[in-house]
Amino acid sequence: MTANQPFPLYRLPLWAVALMLCWAPLAQAQDDTGEAGSVAMSVEELRKQVIELNRDLFVLEEDLLFPASTQFAVFLSVETGEFLSLDAVKLKVDDEVVASHLYTARQVDALRRGGMQRLHMGNLKTGEHEVTVFVDGIGPENRPYRKAATYQLDKGTGTATLEVRIRDRSADYQPAVELVEWE
Repeated sequence: MTANQPFPLYRLPLWAVALMLCWAPLAQAQDDTGEAGSVAMSVEELRKQVIELNRDLFVLEEDLLFPASTQFAVFLSVETGEFLSLDAVKLKVDDEVVASHLYTARQVDALRRGGMQRLHMGNLKTGEHEVTVFVDGIGPENRPYRKAATYQLDKGTGTATLEVRIRDRSADYQPAVELVEWE
């Protein structure tokens, strides 16, 4: 690179580029010291740019950490309340615990009202994998309840998404736990 060529921005860290983008409107705002309204507008524009830049950096970080070819996610949904009071969930992938969660009453209530929790998001190689979920809670007649479900996942080159569904099963008055792959 010669002295007359500009420095390529792609060689700078992302935080340095963000600082440069934020500095330009601030320098312009200092030139307009006569009018408080223009300074306020510049500050508002700067705030909007920082929010947009933060969003773009978050998307870029997600793409770098979890590329689509290896991305694996597990979500939890609950359609119960009569036969199970949820306490905890533990998720294993290939005999390794990748997620565990203890639930508060507010979280269980949100799940019962239709909410869905992202239990795990990570990377997984292509091939065969065993996914097991353990659900703990208080079952019928206020007895401790523990149920497990296993799913054999054939991970391809695309994104793989599983859902842990916990439902009331009125046929035998027991909760049902199943793992379902999204397509």
